[in-house]
Amino acid sequence: MTPNRSSDQSAPVRTRAVLTLALAAALTGGLAPAAGAAPLPDGLGPCRGSDCPGTWDDPSNKPVTGHDSNINIYVGGNYLVREAAAEAEGRIVTLGNFDMDKRDGASQVYNVGVAGGGSRVPPPDGSDYLTVGANLTVAPGERLLAEEGAASGVVRYGGSLDGTVLPDAVNSPDAGAPYADIRGDLTDASRCYAYTGDDRRAFTGQVLREDGSTTFEGDGAARLQIFSVDADLVSGTGGGPTDISFTGIPDGATVLVNVYGATRTLDSSAVTLPDSDQRRRLLWNFPDATALTLTGTAQLEGSVLVGQPASVTTLALSGVNGRFYSAGSLTHTSAGESGGQELHAYPFDGDLPDCDATPSPTPGPTDSGSPVPFPSDSGTPGPGPSPSPSDTTPAPTPTPTPTGTSPEDPSPSPSSRPSLPDTGAQGGGWLLGGIAAALLAAGTTLVVTARRARRAE
Repeated sequence: MTPNRSSDQSAPVRTRAVLTLALAAALTGGLAPAAGAAPLPDGLGPCRGSDCPGTWDDPSNKPVTGHDSNINIYVGGNYLVREAAAEAEGRIVTLGNFDMDKRDGASQVYNVGVAGGGSRVPPPDGSDYLTVGANLTVAPGERLLAEEGAASGVVRYGGSLDGTVLPDAVNSPDAGAPYADIRGDLTDASRCYAYTGDDRRAFTGQVLREDGSTTFEGDGAARLQIFSVDADLVSGTGGGPTDISFTGIPDGATVLVNVYGATRTLDSSAVTLPDSDQRRRLLWNFPDATALTLTGTAQLEGSVLVGQPASVTTLALSGVNGRFYSAGSLTHTSAGESGGQELHAYPFDGDLPDCDATPSPTPGPTDSGSPVPFPSDSGTPGPGPSPSPSDTTPAPTPTPTPTGTSPEDPSPSPSSRPSLPDTGAQGGGWLLGGIAAALLAAGTTLVVTARRARRAE
């Protein structure tokens, strides 16, 4: 065995040993009480209406199989379409401007509501497919389409219209008013899912990155699997795309991935789930990011939540199979010569931390405490003032410096050490203490094995 080869082979062993010891330390640091389970705020997430499908198949171009009147894409700021982005399936709301200006040589069409490929579950025919709170602009020679075959919906806007929209768009000065409070509720929820007070929320699993792969390894027991990441989700060999996978996730469990940091990139070439239904119980939460890049050739499985009102998300992934909810702005685009980027309509049916029982200490832009009404499928706007185009990107809510630790920090201090929520098993404290001891022993064994291997060389 050559020295270089020995060094290459021992590195993964050391990495896994350190992470195992870190998890054991977290387990022995104390057990967090079981958190209440709740859905996303304002009725967001699940399929709504009387024609929801019984099953949700992988993306395809099959005939329409049902209808969903819930919001699939919510943008609190401006929604831009650039380069060669292709379509956005499901009901869409943006409080700010919608601006479409694709590159020359790419398809000059952008589809909303109903898409040629995806879940094939659009909003009900004749309902609002796209609601724009402010101005709607489509570049000359381009077309914004809210129709496919017999399926068609309404594009509604609150400000001015410039460009071609089919069917004809409808002007409603208060178009965005019924949805205005959702923005602050998303900010509050995103923070609540990621923090308890000023500390990062306790995690239940570990994140392993080796070369070009990133594995989210659950504990195999908790009904809410929480992962904590304070880094870009990219390859471990100098950046670039990473293959993402999940293991140790119990059947029916919800997965919450909290990604911390003001500037973050997720670059993925593949996302592998235990089963395809997991996408409806997977949430990627970015509570701090004001500059977020989601890119790569993967179909990102699961829903995305971006909490900062001043954020800009640049979305160039091949596809997203789930809800996309952002309190900030969105640029749907493509990278390089690629094209055909799509947002697909899939519900989020998971159970998340109960933010009413454990409120965030930092209120969002709106904190009325009253539920946000959903307009009927007819798209008739409710009462209330419409947000102006100049008021679509307020200053971000200050984010306190967190004191919690993540799986990437192998040495948590006793005072800030996160703990595993109680899974509900009888005698859970004793059982998890035993698991922690076993993990500690396993980690020690790995370290000893690695040292012996080096001596043998």
